Amino acid sequence: MRKTCIGLFHVVQFGDMENMGLTTKRIESLTDGIFAIAMTILVLNLHLPDGGASSTNSMLQHQLLGQANKIFNYFLSFVLLAVFWMVHHQQFHVIKRTDRTHLWINVLLLMFVALVPFSTSLVGDFSSAWIDELCFSANLFIIGLLFYWNWSYATQQHRLVDETLEEKRIQLGKRRSLVLPVVSVLAMLTSYIFTPLATLVFILIPILLALPGLKN
Repeated sequence: MRKTCIGLFHVVQFGDMENMGLTTKRIESLTDGIFAIAMTILVLNLHLPDGGASSTNSMLQHQLLGQANKIFNYFLSFVLLAVFWMVHHQQFHVIKRTDRTHLWINVLLLMFVALVPFSTSLVGDFSSAWIDELCFSANLFIIGLLFYWNWSYATQQHRLVDETLEEKRIQLGKRRSLVLPVVSVLAMLTSYIFTPLATLVFILIPILLALPGLKN
């Protein structure tokens, strides 16, 4: 009797997700919200000292130039988050259902997406410190690995995708997912050699994804 009650409690609390055929709508809604918030928060890293009416054109110009690194990081991180959102959207165009493990993969992915504004602010505030570049690169590296895991888990033996999905399309998705981790490792190595160039390495991501061999 006790075992039966425990079993029923497990079904009520967690559900038999593997057999319920859960849709991906809630994941997609949560993803859109997290990405929108993360992309908006990025702009909060940009601020100027309040000079009031006494500020002159030369003072304002000096202050804006002082924010050049933060402005660049804002645009770079915004574009990268947009690319990540597109990749996620493309994956879920093919992924038709979800299960408990897949849900947690996406929760972890979104957790590190939400961390991007913080790691971006580190790079903006301490642009000459390699440890900050390393934190930013590590953040994107983990996101890349989770994208790869998300796609690999969903497509393994067509677990969460249609049986008609071609193997060629699956392998293309894996190659695209590996672009971010590979570029992130390159950025980590660059941060040790010449720190100011580390962030620039991430410009390679949209370029590589646009190549014919990796284009969706």
